[in-house]
Amino acid sequence: MPELPEVEVVRVGLDAHVTGRTLSEVEVHHPRAIRRHLLGAGDFTGRLAGRKIVATRRRGKYLWLELSEGLALLAHLGMSGQLLVQPDGAPDEKHLRVRFRFADDGPELRFVDQRTFGGFLVDDLVTVDETALPSAIAHIARDPMDPRFDGHATVAALRRKKTELKRALLDQSLVSGIGNIYADEALWRARLHWSRATERLSAGKATEVLTAATDVMREALGQGGTSFDALYVNVNGQSGYFDRSLAVYGQEGLPCPRCGTAVRREPFMNRSSYFCPRCQRRA
Repeated sequence: MPELPEVEVVRVGLDAHVTGRTLSEVEVHHPRAIRRHLLGAGDFTGRLAGRKIVATRRRGKYLWLELSEGLALLAHLGMSGQLLVQPDGAPDEKHLRVRFRFADDGPELRFVDQRTFGGFLVDDLVTVDETALPSAIAHIARDPMDPRFDGHATVAALRRKKTELKRALLDQSLVSGIGNIYADEALWRARLHWSRATERLSAGKATEVLTAATDVMREALGQGGTSFDALYVNVNGQSGYFDRSLAVYGQEGLPCPRCGTAVRREPFMNRSSYFCPRCQRRA
């Protein structure tokens, strides 16, 4: 699923195409795309028509369009969701789920989702720590790229947790934006095993792994995010290229770029953890 860099690439693309424009019509082509909006398609389309898009926002992996009158259109891309800017009249995509048209008759916004795990919710904005957030994600912590991210407080909270280090990194209420891919890459850079106990982690090592996560996500953002197939694309349909720079994630059996030992994969929370058994020794 898209992590912070991929979602930020989409947000930047959206900002250039939709901010300042007014929605004129919304078409729901598949009910699963708005299953999180419990009042149904009629309420969803009715609340959006005539709304101006004030800004595009992101926190962690979550993306939303800030609308006029204190509303937000919260989007989740799921495993295969794509937000595409297309000329009006361009042929519909095979898996088109929602179409957004604008009052200026310019390019429209389309949500395409092959696996239908993504979707939208029209939500109220609430203020949390002087920041306006959709109420559905008010519990999500700031991410390391947020200018107001408090690294010292996050390190302290991480060390108070009594859990495995990777589980803590994936806890979006502790620090947001880090997913399975960038957690593995950050742990490799910090030379820490994913099962390391957080309560036994020094402040220095906790800071190191958070810094590594920030660095690897910033590098991925510079390359347009990570793509393993054609499902993740930006608003122009282009894929990211950071998968070519991954050190351990998805590299089982290949040599560690640092020491040459074969990368190992272990089951983790119905997913996988990739690591170097020599560089990242189990505590």
